[in-house]
Amino acid sequence: MISTRGRYSVRVLLDLAEHRNGGYIPMKEVAARQEISLKYLERIMPLLTQAGLVEGVHGKGGGYRLCREPEDYSIGEILHITEGDMAPVACLECGAAPCHRAAFCKTLPMWKRYQELTDEYFHNISLWDLLQTEVQGDYVI
Repeated sequence: MISTRGRYSVRVLLDLAEHRNGGYIPMKEVAARQEISLKYLERIMPLLTQAGLVEGVHGKGGGYRLCREPEDYSIGEILHITEGDMAPVACLECGAAPCHRAAFCKTLPMWKRYQELTDEYFHNISLWDLLQTEVQGDYVI
C-alpha cells in the first residue's frame, strides 16, 4: 500500500507543476490548495529537496519549485524516493535475507511479476501525464 507520504508527495509535486511560473511557490499556498497540513508538508519537502526533485528558498519570496520539467518526473521515481522499497512481500525487499523457501516457493514468481508490473506502471506515468488528465467537478490536485 502506498502511504500518505507517497500520495502527498505526488500531489505536492503535481501542484508545483501546475502552478509553476519560474518562481518559488510558498508551501502555505500548496498546503491550502491541497488541504494538507503545512506541518506535514514541512516534513516531506526536505526529502524531496535532498533527492533533487525540488529546490527551495527560505524567507520573503521563498518557497519551492521543480528542478526539472514535469515530463521528466515519473510517478515511480517519486514513490520510490518517498516510500522506499515497494516490494509486495518481505522476501523481495531490498536487503532482505535470502528466504530458505525461495527455491521451491510457488508464489515467488507471482510476487516478482506483480512488483515488475507495478514498477513499470508507475515509471511510465509522468507528472505531465497527470497534468493532462481531465477531471469532472470539484477536485483537489
